[in-house]
Amino acid sequence: MNFSSVNGSFIVAASQRDTFTTAVTKNVIVAALCISINYINGTLVHTFRKHRVFSLSSRYILFIHLVINDMMQLTLSTLLHIISYTLRTINVPFCLILLIVAITNTLNTPLNLAGMAVECYIAICIPLRHGQICTVRNTYVLIGLIWAAGAISILPDLFILLVTEPLQFFHSESLCSRDKVFRSTYSMKKRDTSHIVCLVLVWLTLFYTYFRILFAAKGATVNSKKARNTILLHGFQLLLCMLVYVGPMFKQGLLFLLPQQKLHIDFAIHVFIQILPRFVSPVVYGLRDQMFRRHVRRYLLCKVSTSNQRTRPQ
Repeated sequence: MNFSSVNGSFIVAASQRDTFTTAVTKNVIVAALCISINYINGTLVHTFRKHRVFSLSSRYILFIHLVINDMMQLTLSTLLHIISYTLRTINVPFCLILLIVAITNTLNTPLNLAGMAVECYIAICIPLRHGQICTVRNTYVLIGLIWAAGAISILPDLFILLVTEPLQFFHSESLCSRDKVFRSTYSMKKRDTSHIVCLVLVWLTLFYTYFRILFAAKGATVNSKKARNTILLHGFQLLLCMLVYVGPMFKQGLLFLLPQQKLHIDFAIHVFIQILPRFVSPVVYGLRDQMFRRHVRRYLLCKVSTSNQRTRPQ
């Protein structure tokens, strides 16, 4: 399995170039989607900050961390996409910073989904211990561990890069792609192994929590049904995350069928794999939750009412 696109950017091949009009159109589409989705996500973050009830719940803290992580990942993905069309190559140290954050964001998503599934399991199967285990402090500790896991995952790649690359490489410019920077064979083997292990552990966590809730809950209560549906949605979100990893194989299949459409295939894969999945979190989790939806609607209606009052003639 090829995990080469995990940095969130499909770089245009050096031997092919879009026309100026086509390149501008593609970048405008990508930027518009990024701004629109981040605006929706930003509204959710603002709602979370304005209402203290959310900051006291581990469920909402993990959810808003997922939203913020998606915003960062989408922003970096869009930035790398635009750079690939405009600057083409950038300074290697600056590219390293972008790639490290993007790679960490990519790993954070499945780990965060696993944490949300465990929280659902505790709430349904161990309700008397939920208040002791899923405290605000423990939730932030978990978020710190998620980021630490991402940082630890990329550290071996950095060490391999420092050992295998000459000093001149760090003073040069390069296409900002993971394969172009972390190009050692050892890095690729380590990357594939670590991602497979991570995804297997997350899938096992989702299956375990789902079936424990399914068999442990007494009767088809509303809460147990909602928890099972939520974990199924976590699985759906994880499947979308895995599109990043199967993207290269999907791309090769499309190139076999349409060998003359490489640039358009790259763009379509970038949109469907890197951008649109970021739209799932606010729609599925934020607007699906009744309390969150009520506060978001109240905030939006308040903004519309205020705007109408300002524009009303005196």
